[in-house]
Amino acid sequence: MTDRKQLSSEEISAIVDGFETIDREEMEMMAKLPPGKRWLVSYRRSEVIRADLRNKLTEDFPELSLPKINMKVLRSLTPVRMGKNYTEPAYYGWLC
Repeated sequence: MTDRKQLSSEEISAIVDGFETIDREEMEMMAKLPPGKRWLVSYRRSEVIRADLRNKLTEDFPELSLPKINMKVLRSLTPVRMGKNYTEPAYYGWLC
């Protein structure tokens, strides 16, 4: 094993400067939730992302049925590797 160098407070500050600020109110609300319900926060956020993408796809492709829209959402959020090194998500332009 290699010995790790201790970081100075200036080096730590330089690293942390690039991070997003922490929403203290949200952290306090999360801390007050019972452990069994904390997972709901990230679940709800991911559900909002999927719903937004589904609505955008529905606007852009009104001819597609809901199951086909859902498959596009799944394809956009899941890396697909079937015989290729890389495949672009179904709606890559909107995600970037």
